[in-house]
Amino acid sequence: MKKYAFGVDIGGTTVKMGLFYTDGKILEKWEIPSKKNDANLTLLDDIAEEIKRVMEQHEIDPEDIAGVGMGVPGPVGWEGTVYKCINLGWDVINVEVEMKRRCGLNVKAGNDANVAALGEMWMGGGQGYSSLVMVTLGTGVGGGVILDGRIVSGAHGAAGEIGHIPVRDDEPIACACGKHGCLEQYASATGIARVCREYLKESKEPSVLRECNPITAKDIFDAAKAGDAVALKMVEQFAGTLGKALAGVAAVINPQAFVIGGGVAKAGEIVTQSLKEQFRCYAFHAARDTKFVLAKLGNDAGIYGGVKLVLDTFR
Repeated sequence: MKKYAFGVDIGGTTVKMGLFYTDGKILEKWEIPSKKNDANLTLLDDIAEEIKRVMEQHEIDPEDIAGVGMGVPGPVGWEGTVYKCINLGWDVINVEVEMKRRCGLNVKAGNDANVAALGEMWMGGGQGYSSLVMVTLGTGVGGGVILDGRIVSGAHGAAGEIGHIPVRDDEPIACACGKHGCLEQYASATGIARVCREYLKESKEPSVLRECNPITAKDIFDAAKAGDAVALKMVEQFAGTLGKALAGVAAVINPQAFVIGGGVAKAGEIVTQSLKEQFRCYAFHAARDTKFVLAKLGNDAGIYGGVKLVLDTFR
């Protein structure tokens, strides 16, 4: 057993990095800026330099390192091929080969949402479950699928893209993916707020939310906790849309649990409880008791998952 491993979570704004013991204890974590239009892959050079810097700082021999696990914001095939990262300006590349050439260590990569799900299973809210789906409710809706302890990436690295499950046919506004009526247009933080704004324009119903400018998902959940009728209606609508979609996911995957993370999950039990109730209305009877739990690792889920990915691959 090697002693150390690195976890790397590449985002559109920053790259989160962590040095871990292979038992899951974190020694150090830090961030560096991401890069846009990075066709020359200079971001990988930056990451490799950071890894070398920290190894020198801690006087770590390369022989003691299990490897580098990476979460990448795009579809990643099982062999390490990234099928374009639009936010970074990457074309189709094998990120594992490119990164290993730069740092000289074992490298394993996966889609960032899937890797975060692996981290939550290992050291977060998904501990105790070997099959789970992580649902990240932020600016969009992300998903990560773990079955029997392993990431499901799919034929083209697109497994877990639950935010783009079509849920409405009459949506006039396009999703960021170009389609209309995607789940994330109604269940993301931005989607929840948009639906609420549209409702208040068409309704004369009194609500404290009319005093919020702009309305945020946090405002809606806070108002719902205080009993505001419009906010409660918005939460029910959100939970109904997402709960129905997750019932479809459960009919295919049948996970032990859904792990709910992202900014919306900070509202706490009102999110998991409302989702669980709506899910049970739509779920196939054998999947009706699927657990709903909150994620625990926050923004560190990706670096934990990167380490777990390395350990599962190389030890």
